[in-house]
Amino acid sequence: MEMLLIELKKDGDTPLYEQIYEQIRIDISDGKLPVGMKLPSKRKLGEFLNVSQTTIELAYGQLIAEGFISSVPRKGFYVQEIEELAYVQHIQITDRIDVQKQNTFTLDFSTGHIDTNSFPFTQWRKYAKEVIDESSKELLLLGDSHGDIELRQEISRYLYYSRGVDCSPEQIIVGSGTEQLMPLVIRILGTKATYAIENPGYPLTHHVFYHNNREAIPIRVDVEGIDVQSLQQSEATVAYVTPSHQFPTGTVLSAARRTALLNWASSDDEHFIIEDDYDSEFRYTGRPIPALQGMDKGDSVIYLSTFSKSLMPSLRIAYMVLPNVLLSRYKNAFIHYSSTVPRLDQHILARFMADGHFSRHLNRMRKIYKRKLQTLTEALKPYSPNVSFSGDEAGMHIIITVHTDQSEDSLIDVAQKAGIRLNSLNSYSTGLVSKEPSFLIGFGGLSVDSIEEAIDRLMTVWNIKKCSKTI
Repeated sequence: MEMLLIELKKDGDTPLYEQIYEQIRIDISDGKLPVGMKLPSKRKLGEFLNVSQTTIELAYGQLIAEGFISSVPRKGFYVQEIEELAYVQHIQITDRIDVQKQNTFTLDFSTGHIDTNSFPFTQWRKYAKEVIDESSKELLLLGDSHGDIELRQEISRYLYYSRGVDCSPEQIIVGSGTEQLMPLVIRILGTKATYAIENPGYPLTHHVFYHNNREAIPIRVDVEGIDVQSLQQSEATVAYVTPSHQFPTGTVLSAARRTALLNWASSDDEHFIIEDDYDSEFRYTGRPIPALQGMDKGDSVIYLSTFSKSLMPSLRIAYMVLPNVLLSRYKNAFIHYSSTVPRLDQHILARFMADGHFSRHLNRMRKIYKRKLQTLTEALKPYSPNVSFSGDEAGMHIIITVHTDQSEDSLIDVAQKAGIRLNSLNSYSTGLVSKEPSFLIGFGGLSVDSIEEAIDRLMTVWNIKKCSKTI
């Protein structure tokens, strides 16, 4: 098919990509676009509708994700059979649910797990007892809407010395998770903002953009991080990035691209960078990578981080550092809001940090996770060249690539049926970013002694043999 006739309301509230997606979806459901029909290329449709190619890419990506169309490499996009597809998807989903019911995943490579055995319970219990006392009864009342000053002072001090983030406690907003803070950021940036997201990237944040009716343009990630040249050519005004340890690929944004990204942000007063520094504490080679915020001279970086990786996911304490230019917007927009984090938890954490226990805990965990990482990479080496890995400079997961004729889906299914949980790299992307099957291997929740056995078990399930050593 040469072209699709789609009426767009460019002055409406609905993002353009969503209008395109919705019209194509309806036409496929109504049978107006027959099964097997080839859709226009992204470039041709973009030129015809007078929109960017990335807008078409985002619309096509959503249609692919929902199964309305398929992408055939070097050939194009084709309409799929809805009824047949729905049946197949139902069977696949049912099978996976049944597997989960029958199997409790005795081996879990999830990236969100931490080493719970190494948590400093004694020190944490001490501060909890001190805070939960009649002498602290004022903490039963509502505190500062930005978070209690005691915690914000400790965060400010920690960020300056560990991450090079230069900020005052007044710039810090404490919230119950990144997903709670992101909608606040989206609101103060206004309805005209268009977001660039890393591809592949963190899916929860991408859903936040989607559910808040904000257009999000996927920008590819390579070995140097986000492709700033593609960002510059896009219509984006805000770039969401994970520069210190890109999720999920594990790459570090190169020095040249850091400079280019900051230059892009400073080129326009409404250009901003959202820097998600989710696990920067755990870097194992070389010096720590400084935060973009500390390099920023244009007051254009919004810094986000959390205690989920460094302490515990259930604590539900995250924070953001707003540029001064956005601070007044935030205060005006959320003047009646209360802090979403209990004050008792805030003060336990503040005292824990003030007495140096947080820094000592991080130093200890850095050594523990480094040992786990070394054990993991050593366990993988005997399977080379059938298996390779990357992203092993920082964080709590790596990427393994399996050089095989088997499909990514078949490897996932075989692993799940064997009680092994893991996620593929392509599941975090819009379109295909890895032609060979690639998977995230989280090691935070695994014990050092169990890692080699865990890898051997996974490889056995996949029927991948150890390669004989050459003499």
